[in-house]
Amino acid sequence: MSSIPLPDETQELLKKAENGNPQAVNDLFERHRGAVRRMLHHRLDKAIAQRVDASDIVQEVLIEANRRLGEYLKNPSLPFHVWLRCLARDHLITAQRRHRGAQKRSVDKERALNQPAYADHSSADLAGMLAAKGLTPAADAIRRELQRRFEESLEQLNDVDREIIVMRHVEQLTNQEVANALELSEPAAGMRYLRALRRLRDILGTSPEESGLI
Repeated sequence: MSSIPLPDETQELLKKAENGNPQAVNDLFERHRGAVRRMLHHRLDKAIAQRVDASDIVQEVLIEANRRLGEYLKNPSLPFHVWLRCLARDHLITAQRRHRGAQKRSVDKERALNQPAYADHSSADLAGMLAAKGLTPAADAIRRELQRRFEESLEQLNDVDREIIVMRHVEQLTNQEVANALELSEPAAGMRYLRALRRLRDILGTSPEESGLI
């Protein structure tokens, strides 16, 4: 199930916001607050997360989005949630650069003690998809081991490959939305996704074709 608010409801709220309805503006941002938070949660370095409250970044993103909403409504070149995601990404980059620059040494020491930001149920689900089809829910120990291997393998991917897998399987963006966010054509985004899966397969030793991902 997608974590993104239904597009028809979003479009209705955008129309009302364009007509000057302040309640629609509030509802619009509240409906997307959770999706923005999830996007930040899965990318915020865990060591830095000890110093930065993701809720503060979410609030900064929504304040900027509110300020720039009129600009967006005049030229909605991206789906609203993708536009919000781009703002969130920029705020996240700024926050992480600021805190890593100020406390790089201590943060790097802590990094090894923390799980990756995407170490959650979504990564477990993708790990299960990459596993052999014979894996059953009862094999809990095997699944935990698989999740551990998956997280370690994802860390070995380059930033581009890791990003597109998280976008597709954690944020649950469609190929079209990924293409918009990365400023690629849809075929190029699809090929990049398949290449990322194949590189992950090479590390895990499991074929995307065999796992049913493609």
